[in-house]
Amino acid sequence: MKTISISTKTILLSLLVMMFITSCKEEQKAVIPPTKVTVVSVMQKDVPIYHEYVGQTYGIYDIPIRARVQGFLEGIYFDEGTKVKKGDHLYSIDPTSYKANVAARLSEIAQAKTLMVKAKNDLRRYEPLAEANAVSQSDLDNAKAQYEASVAQVDAANANYDLANIELGYTEIYSPIDGIIGKTNAKVGEFVGQNPNPVILNTVSDVSSINVEFFLSERQYLIFAKEYMNHKRVEAEEDGEGTLELILADGSVFNHKGKIVFIDREINASTGSLLVQARFPNPKHLIRPGQYAKVKAEIKIVKDALLVPQSCVMELQGQRSVYIVNDSSKIVAVQVVTGPKIDDYWLINDGLKASDKVVLDGIQKVRNGALVNAQDVEYKSKAVQQ
Repeated sequence: MKTISISTKTILLSLLVMMFITSCKEEQKAVIPPTKVTVVSVMQKDVPIYHEYVGQTYGIYDIPIRARVQGFLEGIYFDEGTKVKKGDHLYSIDPTSYKANVAARLSEIAQAKTLMVKAKNDLRRYEPLAEANAVSQSDLDNAKAQYEASVAQVDAANANYDLANIELGYTEIYSPIDGIIGKTNAKVGEFVGQNPNPVILNTVSDVSSINVEFFLSERQYLIFAKEYMNHKRVEAEEDGEGTLELILADGSVFNHKGKIVFIDREINASTGSLLVQARFPNPKHLIRPGQYAKVKAEIKIVKDALLVPQSCVMELQGQRSVYIVNDSSKIVAVQVVTGPKIDDYWLINDGLKASDKVVLDGIQKVRNGALVNAQDVEYKSKAVQQ
């Protein structure tokens, strides 16, 4: 009887200890403070939307210097990669054969004129004889035909002489424009003017302004035409004010703005793209033909746009969401529809209100419905700091 009593007391004591421990744990759980998180207010402001297009630069004029006659290159009269003026002497081709051709054509003129004089004298003799019926009408007609043919031969000889002089002139090559000349494609003593030998000897580029050519897909063109080519921008460009920016290969922004000067008439069927050309002033000749650059165009301005830092946005299986803190200091997961990135912000098209508080730091420590201790902070954009 005594043994049973001791066992019963032991069991009761164990139960009491377990209940006490459980009670202590519940008390500990109850006193755990809410998780601390930092939140930022949704930013609301007018935001310009930009699109960037990769393009290639060209001179306002890129004129190939061609050998229009063939022969051995006799002289080069410029320094490669320097500025040249319109009319500067660039190349000379051996003119010997062309001078000989001029002399031969001059001889043909003399011969044709001699025949013309003879035919004219013959006609003068036949005319009074024909009036006196001393010669037949056919003899007179033949004399007239001979004279007219001799006049035509003189004209042809003069034309051949002019052509020979033109070809002789082509042996001296001059710059057609002011610009920068490139590296020569032929050296002195090389035969030029006939493939596979060099025909294009060099190129002179006017880089006082630069053309940038880029291509738009059909979809990009429709956006560009609807949003960019509005009346204000067209009027600004007609007044000479550029609205386009040029981003160079090192990431810097060119300090002169440009404007659209050409849009092709049709979409290229093989590539599905449309050629667009913009022009930028280049007074210091910083940009040269052949560079790659990005044309940055302000497509539109979104009024009262909502922005949140990119670090606030979570992405899972293509769905983006943020945590906001409601009036009860509880976490609420909200799916959002994002627009383009603006520096280090996301533009929010749907899902948030301007009054919402979005969790910035501590996202990994919270869950939907959790009670939190939210601290308001001001987000400092790294893009602005740079």
